[in-house]
Amino acid sequence: MIWVFVLAFREDFLKKIINFLVSLSIGVLLGVAFLDLIPESVEKSGGEKAFIYILIGFFLFFFIEKILHWRHCHEEHCPVHAFAYMNLIGDAVHNFTDGLIIGASFVVDFRLGIATTFAVALHEIPQEIGDLGVLIYAGFKRSKALFFNFITALTAVAGGVLGFYISSFTDNFTQFLLPFAAGGFIYIAASDLIPESKKERNIKKSVLNFIVAAFGVLLIYLVRIIAKE
Repeated sequence: MIWVFVLAFREDFLKKIINFLVSLSIGVLLGVAFLDLIPESVEKSGGEKAFIYILIGFFLFFFIEKILHWRHCHEEHCPVHAFAYMNLIGDAVHNFTDGLIIGASFVVDFRLGIATTFAVALHEIPQEIGDLGVLIYAGFKRSKALFFNFITALTAVAGGVLGFYISSFTDNFTQFLLPFAAGGFIYIAASDLIPESKKERNIKKSVLNFIVAAFGVLLIYLVRIIAKE
């Protein structure tokens, strides 16, 4: 979990690698969406229905971010100081949804579950570091911020158990949730993470960020190849 990650590394080191984590998250999220979730969704529910669910996922994530102020901020000072508790609520809902997706993907295929878990965990690192910064800037002590972050992370476990249980009894839930997750992953990468990566003005670092993002896609592709052998 993120609190272990934060405690394991110094704050200055996290700041140095955060942009690379964001770039890697971009590649992994897009790789899982386009190479794993969408092909699996098309196979299970057909092309037109799967892409409708993808659009539903994309626009629902967009709607929630607009209405509930979901923030994927990766800077120390984020423009949501007055919304610290709202940020916690949004993060809890987000983590619960992630858990649902992970649980459902394991019902479909163990390898898909592993890939989805990896994608979710990786994009959570930069997001949660940003959320931690929001809480600390809003006046939380580091220990208190980590505690609340840990509490919101537990909602992912609840979502995972529920997702696995429901998907075991009804295939329709899985047919909806996988393309829904793909739409959400695409939205997070395109709307939240790529704009953050584009803020880098140093040309060498920008090229390196692009390479890291491409490596994230390649990593998912290689995992798929290995899993098929």
